[in-house]
Amino acid sequence: MRRKRGGLWQTHPQPILLAPESVLARYNLARREDGWQRQFQHPMMLGCRRNLVASTVCSLLAATATLCAQQRPVPASSQPASIVFQEISPKTSGITWTHNNAASPEHYLPETIGPGCAFLDYDNDGWMDIFFVNSGPSDFFTPQKPLRNALYHNNHDGTFTDVSDKARVAETKSFGMGVAVGDYDGDGWPDIYVTAYGHNTLYHNNHDGTFTDVTEKSKTGLSGWFTNAVWFDYDNDGKLDLFLSSHVEYNKNVSCGNNAMGRKFYCIPRIFKPTSSHLLHNNGDGTFTDVSQASGIANSPGKGFGVVATDIDNDGWMDLFVANDTVPDFLFHNLGNGKFQEIGLEAGVAYSDTGKARSGMGVDSADYDGDGWQDLFVANIDVELFSLYHNEKNLTFSEVPGEIAKDTRNLSGWGLKFFDYDDDGDMDLILSNGYPDDMVGLVSNRTTYREPLLMFENRGGLFHNVSAESGPVFQKMFTARGLAVGDFDNDGYLDVLVCNNGEAPILLHNEGNHKNHWVGVQLAPTTSNAASVGAILTWTAGGVTRKRQKTGGGSFLSSHDPREILGMGAATKMDSIDVRWPSGQTDHVQAPPIDSYIRIVEGKGMVPPANH
Repeated sequence: MRRKRGGLWQTHPQPILLAPESVLARYNLARREDGWQRQFQHPMMLGCRRNLVASTVCSLLAATATLCAQQRPVPASSQPASIVFQEISPKTSGITWTHNNAASPEHYLPETIGPGCAFLDYDNDGWMDIFFVNSGPSDFFTPQKPLRNALYHNNHDGTFTDVSDKARVAETKSFGMGVAVGDYDGDGWPDIYVTAYGHNTLYHNNHDGTFTDVTEKSKTGLSGWFTNAVWFDYDNDGKLDLFLSSHVEYNKNVSCGNNAMGRKFYCIPRIFKPTSSHLLHNNGDGTFTDVSQASGIANSPGKGFGVVATDIDNDGWMDLFVANDTVPDFLFHNLGNGKFQEIGLEAGVAYSDTGKARSGMGVDSADYDGDGWQDLFVANIDVELFSLYHNEKNLTFSEVPGEIAKDTRNLSGWGLKFFDYDDDGDMDLILSNGYPDDMVGLVSNRTTYREPLLMFENRGGLFHNVSAESGPVFQKMFTARGLAVGDFDNDGYLDVLVCNNGEAPILLHNEGNHKNHWVGVQLAPTTSNAASVGAILTWTAGGVTRKRQKTGGGSFLSSHDPREILGMGAATKMDSIDVRWPSGQTDHVQAPPIDSYIRIVEGKGMVPPANH
């Protein structure tokens, strides 16, 4: 087979015969194209890739830039080289729930996407509980016995108790996907929104350990195939609105099979029609209005997966970065007048550096280099590489994947999160991975269905793979999808929860080293939105001042501990913490106690914790 690229004809071997739009067919095509597309990966070589005549110049630029990066001073570490995550067994934790993905010989696409999970404090006792989303009845699956979502109560001793039935959240009403936790009515108690292939569900927290299904009453019961959701305040009216990533117009009767191998595979979403995501405006009376058309969100049909709410231009209005599968990723810029403009192409985050739409899955946003501007990250399917986008402060981004690119070359990423895993004040990055088709081993000896987790430490704005030093769990392989971070034992070191497709989840305890210091902050807004999304925290310790924007969502199908842990490194005193709320109010806290959680109330500053 001959293929024309950049004016040149190249010869390629004939591929294995597969269904033309199966995931495995895409795998073979990507492998054939990969050698040319990935000759040059350095960010300074953007624009050089399509001009082979300039390759020598580009190589010199890359070498120079790499040398400069190597010579960049890195702050002395105040801790040992590694932070270890300890896998907590179900026998120890009491978490015995397992995901049922409804796997079948027909390979219906929704089977391979879930599940999501969440850390939340549903009873306001100051300890992170856990929620898991299961699959359920659909037009292609009838469970032999009822499947269950699961809510686990934190017993404050490292163990959990299943309270799903008591809490009235166990029933799976559709083929569940993900979860978004947020206090939509501002009563101080977290509510739960479950996305699904079928019908979404909103559970209202009754303040007594139980929940009530208010989907119909709240007018949030959208139908279709919804994956990720995020609570955020898009119009700065102090109420939490809801964005919902819509995937594809799925048809169970469309099959990718009858190929030379005589088996069916999961279809690439490319063969299904795109759908528009939804934006629901909070009316303040327990109901929502769909403003997808009026806001401009509906003008951009996609195949949505991960979403994060972040302010990319520091104008005080929350924007949205949305990963799409096989179509360009979206960057919805909030214009501040109730409308969004999709600027992914102009911003440089829609396509790969070779001009191709990729299979985006998990996303997140953080200011990883401390320059005061929010950067972006998206994980893709294998060969396409994962993308770290640096904010250039003018509504454009440059791709600077560095070490992350080469280490994720053969992986497919889903749940992920920027978080300060060692309490040194810098945002590190964890990635969970797994190939979407369980039969990839039939066509590849380099890519596997189960894949490892990866841990990257941020050292002076450069990410280094420390997976080998982060515990035995990083040597294992998983069918990972959702990922959430949260401090379930309140020791000030963020732990990790990974949900596996068709298998049991894993709970990872961050052993830390307990030499770095920290202050945990529970934000309690009075005028701003209930999740404090968009708040800016500034803290000073040991002569170093850092800032962090509180984002909404991020990862894949999952929700995180709402508290912020402010790492201090080796400093033994926190000089001050300032919170600039979305309302514009600023609160100053002088010399808060360290290695403990505090509560900052909008307009009042630090107050005693409301829980115990």
